[in-house]
Amino acid sequence: MKQNRLIYIVDDEADICTLVSDELERFGFETRIFRTGAQAAQAIRQRRPDLCIIDLGLPDMDGMALVRQLGELQGVGIMILSGRDSTPDRVMGLELGADDYITKPFEPRELVARANSLLRRLEQIDTPTPDARPRQAAFGDWTFDPASLTLSHARGDSELLSSAEAQLLNALLRAPRQILSREQLLGDRADPFDRSIDVRMSRIRKKIEVDPKNPAIIKTIYGAGYMLMTEVSWRQN
Repeated sequence: MKQNRLIYIVDDEADICTLVSDELERFGFETRIFRTGAQAAQAIRQRRPDLCIIDLGLPDMDGMALVRQLGELQGVGIMILSGRDSTPDRVMGLELGADDYITKPFEPRELVARANSLLRRLEQIDTPTPDARPRQAAFGDWTFDPASLTLSHARGDSELLSSAEAQLLNALLRAPRQILSREQLLGDRADPFDRSIDVRMSRIRKKIEVDPKNPAIIKTIYGAGYMLMTEVSWRQN
């Protein structure tokens, strides 16, 4: 029997924690509440959740520090839920590895929908191929392994992608030389004002492009979206 997906809620506001927990559990999630970053970090070492919802104003640390720690883990979704709604905070959160950023006040039902969407994107990365053997994508001098979220160069260098970066790169690799719109890359949480794609694209380009400011591998097609310019070969690991 498949276990309910586990979500950690890290917030020192008791009413927010109760509201979020009750709404998530109403839709079949298992939740645990933590009032400090240290409590959450300790629990994550013991049992890794599917998703962490993190407030930035924690009593013992800036939530960004916890986001940074979680960004180094594979398979854990990160959603920031914060009253800090400035563009620098949003960009920093996404740069550190957050998959989504929701500001307070918020609509609980929307939060559940976005949590579901985020987890579906993670599952798409982890879904095995029909023959159950892992596959890697080779493009240019690079190889991407969706199973480990690792990007490797022919010279031996390797980079570990965040789940959000991996989801974006995976989408481009499955549609080489095709324009993918912002809406296609964002999926069912598409928002014309969502700039997270731009942040993640910038991070990927810094890893794979010789000159990230003049990208040759992933081109911006202005007014349309993005296009992977190389051929892709999928092969068994």
